[in-house]
Amino acid sequence: MASVKSGWFSRLVGRSPNLSMRLMAIGIAITLFFLIVALFAPVFQAWGWLQDPREALMNPPQAPPSAQYWLGTTRLGYDVLSRTLFGAQVAWKVVILATLLSILVGVPLGLVSGYKGGKFDRVVLFAMDTLYTLPGLLLSITLAFVVGRGIFNAAIAISIAYVPQYYRVVRNHTISVKTELYVEAAQAMGASTWRILTRYLFLNVIQSVPVLFTLNGADAIMTLGGLGFLGLGLPEEIPEWGHDLRLALEVLPTGIWWTALFPGMAMTLMIVGLSLVGEGLNEWVNPKLRNQT
Repeated sequence: MASVKSGWFSRLVGRSPNLSMRLMAIGIAITLFFLIVALFAPVFQAWGWLQDPREALMNPPQAPPSAQYWLGTTRLGYDVLSRTLFGAQVAWKVVILATLLSILVGVPLGLVSGYKGGKFDRVVLFAMDTLYTLPGLLLSITLAFVVGRGIFNAAIAISIAYVPQYYRVVRNHTISVKTELYVEAAQAMGASTWRILTRYLFLNVIQSVPVLFTLNGADAIMTLGGLGFLGLGLPEEIPEWGHDLRLALEVLPTGIWWTALFPGMAMTLMIVGLSLVGEGLNEWVNPKLRNQT
């Protein structure tokens, strides 16, 4: 069975799997685990296996891990296991919303800017380069003050830092692809700009978008944790790892370690999983990197 799996994976990558491909497989496993947790956490709660992460008064405060409370409780009486698992669901919601918003803005802008060129391209490029030079967390914090707290608002605040990345990648690919013969032939036949962008350019310039999606997803989790730690992310009753870590650090000197360990471990593992997937995809879509390993 092991040889069959190894042969299948080798055919998938076109050669014997290197270290990067093996790490990507680990990252996929970690990412799928957190995705399953996010999808089935409400089901487990409905079956009575998990408590409501927003209910606190029913539990003793700061109870250590035990057979009744597997990961212990917080100083407010929240069940750490329930808060940690539901935190994965909240993280996925914000990550997917933030990255989709970035794609919906950055990809069309990159296509139009790279294809049209001229003054429009120079103005948009200057604006995106200006955003790109600013620290992502600082941008998110500034926008979070404006839009307020909430899942969708947090996604908006986080997405602003990723729009320039999608724009730059798609624009550069568009500039190189628009000189191909099939594009020039379409132009000579009188194809409209919309048709050229959607039919001839779009699918040829988005190869790197899945790579950015996973890498930005990992960064979005860190940014969401930072906003939650600063009290700018989500409402306090919503289970979120950064907010729980802020509350946990206040009691950590007293020996209450479990309220910080498990949310922090979950956030770290999810970041590592998405990062490994992104690095593996980057090598997979870039033949030069794959041939060097």
